[in-house]
Amino acid sequence: MLRENITDLIAFAAVARERSFTRAAGQIGVSQSALSHTIRALEERLGLRLLTRTTRSVSTTPAGERLLKTLAPNLEQIEAELRRLSEMRDTPAGTIRLTAPDFAVEGLLWPKLMPVIQAYPDVNLEIIVDYNLTDIASEQFDAGVRYGGRVSEGMIAQRIGPDVRLLCVATPAYWQAHGRPETPQDLMDHNCINVRLPSHGGLYAWEFEKDGRELRVHTPGQLVFNAIGPMVAATLDGIGVSFMPDFYVADHLTSGRLEAVLGSWSQPFDGLHLFYPSRRHASPAFKLLIEALRYRG
Repeated sequence: MLRENITDLIAFAAVARERSFTRAAGQIGVSQSALSHTIRALEERLGLRLLTRTTRSVSTTPAGERLLKTLAPNLEQIEAELRRLSEMRDTPAGTIRLTAPDFAVEGLLWPKLMPVIQAYPDVNLEIIVDYNLTDIASEQFDAGVRYGGRVSEGMIAQRIGPDVRLLCVATPAYWQAHGRPETPQDLMDHNCINVRLPSHGGLYAWEFEKDGRELRVHTPGQLVFNAIGPMVAATLDGIGVSFMPDFYVADHLTSGRLEAVLGSWSQPFDGLHLFYPSRRHASPAFKLLIEALRYRG
């Protein structure tokens, strides 16, 4: 009986979860008509109606809801075990999902991870650019990247970069035309390029510290972005002043395309960390990623 029903039970679980024959058929890779026939055959063998169908919706009957509650966790456990078994191969393989802000991806992660995917063609990376304080467990990420002071309790945190300073930068031509600020308050007379981050709920206030004195300045300006990449482009075009992680603009500072001011007000803080739940049996691919990103000073 079990051998006859297992594929039909998987099909039923897909329809019950999706509440749609169309979406479920796409998920398990069969036609809608074939899926409908499978469900009817299962109901006939059980002598019970499992789903209520209308022209607009699909819902479970009481019997169907009871079956789904028993079935779903067991199917998930089987799938998880199969994933663990597939990860036991010696050759690193599989997909790793990461969430990180764009400046971390461009300035730190990608230079270290590019050699990994070139050397290990069976390792797949999915990197989601996100400034939210994402719950990586509920969103099914393997790991995330944040500054050290913002890593959630209970997570393993591994440093992947040096301490960071946030710098006020603009082109030499901009400073020459508008003057260099001597204090953070002087930024109120400049065209500042701001960023709106979901984790802050509004425009990010530029943070400064000197001799134990902390300042948060809500800077004025014409431009607001929700990512740092476009801010750099606008800054290089001479539009105004931006507030950037030092490693992200290091090449532009070295080349002289950008110049930093208020350096004595920019104190270092904990750099970027990779964080992830405890894994007693991490896959070879995940171990490879951890080693590639490890900060070695």
